[in-house]
This record gives sequence, structure tokens and C-alpha cells, in this order.
Amino acid sequence: MKLIIPMAGRGTRLRPHSITVPKPLVAVAGKPIVARLVEDLAKACPEPIDEIAFIIGDFGEQVEEDLKALAQSLGAKGSIYQQTEKLGTAHAILCAKESLQGPVIVAFADTLFQSNFKLNMEEDGLIWVKKVADPSAYGVVKLDQSGYVTDFVEKPSTFVSDLAIVGIYYFQSAENLEKELQYLVDNNIMDRGEYQLTNALENMKTKGLKFSTSRIDEWLDCGNKKAVVHANQRVLEIKEDAAQIASDLQQSNSVVIPPCFIGEGVVLENAVVGPHASIGKGSLIRNSIVQNSLIQENSQVEDAVLRDTMLGAHVKYKGQAQALSLGDYSEYSC
Repeated sequence: MKLIIPMAGRGTRLRPHSITVPKPLVAVAGKPIVARLVEDLAKACPEPIDEIAFIIGDFGEQVEEDLKALAQSLGAKGSIYQQTEKLGTAHAILCAKESLQGPVIVAFADTLFQSNFKLNMEEDGLIWVKKVADPSAYGVVKLDQSGYVTDFVEKPSTFVSDLAIVGIYYFQSAENLEKELQYLVDNNIMDRGEYQLTNALENMKTKGLKFSTSRIDEWLDCGNKKAVVHANQRVLEIKEDAAQIASDLQQSNSVVIPPCFIGEGVVLENAVVGPHASIGKGSLIRNSIVQNSLIQENSQVEDAVLRDTMLGAHVKYKGQAQALSLGDYSEYSC
């Protein structure tokens, strides 16, 4: 079994965090989004993962080495492919053409999920979906009475289905997928100026392949700051390995309210941290309250009250420390 992980986009909706760190490598509860994704997929596979192919942009040598190490930690070979032009989902997957062999899972790297499914490898193809309140914002699938996909519809203006495609797919034959992707590119078949995976899926279905669906319990789309903060909250709540506090935590006159992730070398002074806070290694929280927030490694927060906040690495944030004297019925905002 192979995993194909397209992740070349820079994540403009997550700026400024994605300016210096590719979005899939942003840490949620102490672990990069892409690491959580591939670990969850590996658990769902009935066969070992022998290769993980990452399709990236110009992220630098260190990112490439980190991704290869991630694959090795799961007993798999890590392969790196470059997508130099952003020409759509089908084009991105085709960049890993050399790895499109045998059974394969394709998963876009800005998605986390919670589910107890087990992959049925006898299916021609499988598409992960989630029931949503507003299907018009998503690509959706329409099913027949047997549960097989009859139509792929991109952002329907009128209701056809509420089963949104979450960006994870299984193909029993990667060779069939590669053939249809190449057909789109060779014949310049574009939709909205890009080569779309859904067009390849439609062609495969027309030729007789059947796609079933697997419904996930919870879909955590990490597209923007608000979504990442929410994903951090839910991961801390539902992932057994997420809410961890390093044994070398130094705290004085401080309280940690679980669930929280606190990395190595963190110092808390006169602080209240949590619930739902993730503090990266080497960070300092002093005279502050931090709740439902992510603070990456080697950052300093002083004299602050932070909620629903996301701070990057090596940030120094100092709030306004004040000595106040307010009488009865006063109103004050800073």
C-alpha cells in the first residue's frame, strides 16, 4: 500500500503562519498536521504502508528530510516530488507518477479526521465523505440505492447531496488512476483553469469502476486560523496521545487545566494554561492566561490574556501590565 500526499500549496488562508512554515507542517497539539494525517491513515490500512510520496513545493531541504523521517517512522520509504506549477488536484497527484503503482490512498494534507473505519481493499475505489449542513461550499457525491457513487458534483448551487468529499481517496489500482490523470493533461481537459481529480474519477466511473463511500465521524479542515484552533481543541479531546505534558515542565504559582499539550522545556510563571492549549517546546508563559490557543516552540508570552489565539515559533508577545484602581460600577477596556 502506498500513500500519496499532495501538499504543495502554500496555504494562503493560514497566513502569516504559512509564510515561513508550509501549512501541513504547522503543529497541532505538538505534532504537524501531515504527521497526524498519515499516522491515522496507517492505522486504518489492513496492510503495511511501504511508501509515502509527498508532493511539495519549494519548501527546502530540511522539510524534505523531515518528511522522509516521518515516513521512516512508520516503516515506509519516503519519496519527494515537486509540483512547480499549481495546476490543480489531478496535476498534483500526477507529479508522483513513478509511485502510482498498486493499491494507493491519496490524501490532501490539510485534513484531519476522526473515524473508526477499516479500509476494504476489495473495492475498486473508496471516497471519504462527511455529511454537511451547507453542501454548496464543497464537492459532493450522489449515491445510488446500493451505496455506489453515481455523480460527482462540485459546489452545487441546488441541492443534490449533502455528502461532502473530504479529500481522502482509495484506489485499488493506481495504474487506472494514473492513466486517467494523464489523459486529462494530454488532452488539456481543464475545469476552472485547472486539472481536476473529479474529472478523472468521472471517467473511471464511466468505464465501469465502482466507487463506494466511507463516512467519517468528524472532519477537521485545517484551512485557516479559526479552523486550526478548533482542530487543536478537538485533537486534544479525542486523540489519546495528544494531551501530554512534558516531564520537565517548570511551573511556579501556575495551573494547567487539561486537556493540554505542553512540550519539553516549557516554563510557566504565575500562569493559567488551558483548557485546550498547546504550548510548544522551549516556550515561556509568564503572568498570563492562555486558553484554547496554540503557541509554537520557543515563544514568550507575558502579561497577557489569550483565547482563541495562534502564535508562531520564536514569538515575543508582551501585553499591558497595569496597576489599576477602579471604583464601584466602573467600566474599563484595554
